[in-house]
Amino acid sequence: MKENAETVISDLKTQLEHLAPELEKFNDRLPNIIKGLFKERRQEILDQHQFIASLGVPVKKREDLPETYAIPTPEFRKSVNVEPQVTEAGYTPEPTLPISVYEDILKTIQDVGKAFERLPSTYSDKDEEALQDHLLLYLEPRYEGSATGETFNSTGKTDILIRHENSNAFVAECKFWTGQKGYLETITQLLGYLTWRDSKAAVVVFVRNKGLSSVLQTAEEVTPNHSNYLGFVDKKHDTWFNYRFHINGDPNREVKLGVLFFYIPEQEKP
Repeated sequence: MKENAETVISDLKTQLEHLAPELEKFNDRLPNIIKGLFKERRQEILDQHQFIASLGVPVKKREDLPETYAIPTPEFRKSVNVEPQVTEAGYTPEPTLPISVYEDILKTIQDVGKAFERLPSTYSDKDEEALQDHLLLYLEPRYEGSATGETFNSTGKTDILIRHENSNAFVAECKFWTGQKGYLETITQLLGYLTWRDSKAAVVVFVRNKGLSSVLQTAEEVTPNHSNYLGFVDKKHDTWFNYRFHINGDPNREVKLGVLFFYIPEQEKP
């Protein structure tokens, strides 16, 4: 029995000597194996987030909206979709306002602004806040779907907001033209309200100056000088420009910015 036990022990020692190098090699590879498993799981989660991003939050748009500006009834309000979007870090899906809804909002602002221009006697004496309220009057009934129950919000004298989960998905800043310095400061102020990647925003500029063409030329020339400027997208109208900016402090978080100008001259006193 003792001889058999010694033989077994000897065999085990021999096998252990052969296995030891293999075990050392496996242990050396183990950190990379674990990292690989984590990467595979991380990619699965990212793929799931990308699938969720394709679903979005429902936004209904009325197909038979009248050409006039009669306020639609609530049951015909368009729905505002705020869709999740994944950051490059890959862990947090960030909601984003669909481009189709964003463009529709800008088109509505453009149409209402043109109505301001056609009726100068009605709007010439209005201040920024009053003109903003008129924009809200037409925007609010057209959209639904905000998590707060109020799609458009106004938290300041010149702000029009769409909020989702306590952050701003869309911000419009309404200002009178006071020169290039005030214009660039308005863009800076607006960008400070945004936090999400692919946020959507607009600057609505009311112009009293008779020389609207010179105002537009100045704005086109100075906009690329802004420190957050990323690029020009397109020109939808002589007074409507679309740009790419980034939020304050982070050049990787892009903002789509529409800039719209409306000429509302002061009425001459009799």
